[in-house]
Amino acid sequence: MSTLTKAGIVDYIYERTDKNRAEIKDLVETILEVMKKSIKKDHALLISGFGKFEAYDKRARKGRNPQTTQTITLPPRKVVVFRLSRKFRAELNP
Repeated sequence: MSTLTKAGIVDYIYERTDKNRAEIKDLVETILEVMKKSIKKDHALLISGFGKFEAYDKRARKGRNPQTTQTITLPPRKVVVFRLSRKFRAELNP
């Protein structure tokens, strides 16, 4: 199993279009920037037929340093979760 990287996405598109690699790289960067801005601003990004990215706040919580077993307080933070669309889930699990 291998991981698809941003460079892999650029290569995949490059092989299937007549655009040059630099144009495709800029396009991929722009799409990712739009996605990041949407999640930061609206806390959600819905891509029909694919899924939904949602950001939410996690409260501060108690944790433990596994090396020293000292109890620490982990600060509040934002996390992003991804939920598959029903259509994509059906394709994944026929």
